[in-house]
Amino acid sequence: MPRSVGLHRGSVETFREAWGVRLGNRRDSSSDSGNDDGRGRSAGGFGAVRGKGSPADGDGSPAERGKGSPAERGNGSPAARGKGSPSARRTSGGAGPGGVGNGSPAERGNGSPATRRELAVRARLEHERVAEIQRARMIGAMVDLARELGPERVTVAHVVARAGVSRRTFYEIFADREACLLTALDEALEEIADAVLPNYRRERGWSERIKAALTAMLAFFDEEPGTAALCVVDALGAGPRALERRAKVIDDLVGAVDRGRREAPPGIGLNRVTAEGVVGAVLGVLHARLREPNPKPLLPLRGQLMSMIVLPYLGPEAAAAELARPRPRPRRGAGPRHDPLKALDMRLTYRTMRVLSAVAANPGLNNRQVGTAAGVPDQGQISKLLQRLESLGLIVNGGEQTRGEPNAWRLTPRGHELEQAIQARVEL
Repeated sequence: MPRSVGLHRGSVETFREAWGVRLGNRRDSSSDSGNDDGRGRSAGGFGAVRGKGSPADGDGSPAERGKGSPAERGNGSPAARGKGSPSARRTSGGAGPGGVGNGSPAERGNGSPATRRELAVRARLEHERVAEIQRARMIGAMVDLARELGPERVTVAHVVARAGVSRRTFYEIFADREACLLTALDEALEEIADAVLPNYRRERGWSERIKAALTAMLAFFDEEPGTAALCVVDALGAGPRALERRAKVIDDLVGAVDRGRREAPPGIGLNRVTAEGVVGAVLGVLHARLREPNPKPLLPLRGQLMSMIVLPYLGPEAAAAELARPRPRPRRGAGPRHDPLKALDMRLTYRTMRVLSAVAANPGLNNRQVGTAAGVPDQGQISKLLQRLESLGLIVNGGEQTRGEPNAWRLTPRGHELEQAIQARVEL
């Protein structure tokens, strides 16, 4: 699947520090249940600043209470509400990412300007992180759908259904269907270049350079058959702008092959058209193989393709020598790559990523602790989300399965794989 260049490494590190799970010292008591009733928490900062007077002012007359903050008017003093002082609330409830929890006013999001800026940075990085993952899933969906349906038949509806995102999300990232397709093609070509060019540049002689590049390209195509088909097959039907990109790449390939004239015997009438014919022949073979329903590995074709390439320049003996070389062995574990982001059968939202990160960073959290760490204080919402992730095989409850015992959530191997894929995607 083509990679998607997104956040800078510095931004990722800032995100990790900002959203690091801060559990502090907490206890699970019956008094904590009041923190989720909509009065003690402050998702948007309401009730976080007490306004005029001391907390005790809330215990005065109705007129006095009416002058205070919403917390004072409706709930009296902290002691009267049964929640203790701000420090006591921090001890019992802690403060999760973004100031969600029951800590001090600063922790709840209405502290100093520096605190508010920190929260704004957290929110921005979180949005960018999720947007990058959603972008990658849509590009991956486009690559697969272009191979299955043909690029001219793929619609926005197809892409959002396969990627598990909304149409609104699609149009927030791409102008239209063609923009998504061209982005997928651009990133596919970039990924192929990253795999091929270092091998090409490492060698000195013309034939050795061509062989190293061809070997790397065929191995990459075996690992990423969708990407290979997009560049070699599907780009032909993807419209004029895609054809322009393809023509530029072919021109570069022709230039590399045409350098073989420097090693050819003089007076045999070679020119650039010879190189165009050679490149066209190689692409024709790959095109035919990649159009098959279940393409066979391409790496074993290296000897035959190299023989075709060197024949006009180095003669039949060199061509025969290429055919006689042992077949290259694929890398251990080579084969089509598995992308856990594409296999995830759910929408990857901000909350999903927060929960996975919280459980990954602190295995063994119960529902309330996961909710606090992930910024989802509503216990009904966090319970539904945890159940959904458990049904997908991403997390598992390692606690005692008896009534009244707290849950203890951990990532499954599949969950670890997904979390690592998310981290790798945003660090590219």
